Amino acid sequence: MQKNKWSLQEQGLLLKWIGDLLKRGYPLSEAIESVTLHLPLHKRSAMELCLQELREGYSLYNAFSKLKFNEDVIGYVYFAEQHGGLAEAFRDGSEMILKRDENWQKLKKLLMYPIFLILVTIVLFLFVIQILLPKFSSLFLSLDLEANFFTNIVSGFGNLFPIMLSVTFLLVIVLLCYYSFRFKRLTYLKQKTIISSIPVFGVFLKLFYSHYFSVQLHYLLQAGLSVFEALQLFEKNEKQPLYQELGYELQSGLLRGEALEVLIQKYFIFDFELSRIIAHGQKNGKLAEELAFFGEHCMERLEEKVEKTIKTIQPIIYSFIGFLLVSMYLAVLLPMFHLMEGF
Repeated sequence: MQKNKWSLQEQGLLLKWIGDLLKRGYPLSEAIESVTLHLPLHKRSAMELCLQELREGYSLYNAFSKLKFNEDVIGYVYFAEQHGGLAEAFRDGSEMILKRDENWQKLKKLLMYPIFLILVTIVLFLFVIQILLPKFSSLFLSLDLEANFFTNIVSGFGNLFPIMLSVTFLLVIVLLCYYSFRFKRLTYLKQKTIISSIPVFGVFLKLFYSHYFSVQLHYLLQAGLSVFEALQLFEKNEKQPLYQELGYELQSGLLRGEALEVLIQKYFIFDFELSRIIAHGQKNGKLAEELAFFGEHCMERLEEKVEKTIKTIQPIIYSFIGFLLVSMYLAVLLPMFHLMEGF
């Protein structure tokens, strides 16, 4: 199939459009055919090949895999084809994907401008440290004047800067070595467990994994499958190795006689509340409904944390940059005032 790159937003919208048409009663092939008419030419040809595969008996899951779609999008399609609730699953999946893309765009906007400011500040900082301050320091010594507070601050940063660069470089080397010789050889489940333990960032991942697992398990249980049968489908999902490994391990635990909520507690990729939700759902006989509600709750918490993080990080970054710029400005300006007073 044609390997045109589909953005996450395009993938989310495609799922949404197909889901909307399915909800109106369209058969899957007709829904895709109608959506294809509204796509750009280069995307249209890819979807026509997708339709051809459907007519030949291949699943939509396989067709989307060949289009190099995001693994979570493919996962939604895979599970939807297993439980049969295509319309609802596609609409929910599109909402999740579009919100994820929106949050990513927010984070990019948050980071792009501060990164630009930091780079400009570093250039100015190096100019002041390497050229201006040495001249002023020599002049101060010749006139027997003391350096001001801001000059000392900038000089201190100048002394720390090479050390920070060296430490950063060594840290990058260590991380690359760890990734190449250790991390890559771990199972997907262990890799995600390590990443989920990273402060701040790990919280986002735990909420996302908890949301995804809860929603997919909810759909499968709602379709009449048992927990064990649902986990078997997780294991067969080759495009998502994390959930494939998770499905296998959870099945093994259930066969040993362990309760699902006890097993879930062992996996640090999930929010700690998930095990309690499962226990409560099994107790009241409404596990599918409890998982659906919890999945929505996880997505809401994820959005709140993204917003809170943005509102926290922005002032800190801008305050630091502003303080450094003012310090450099005064470090240059105040010596000039001293010299003018001397004359």
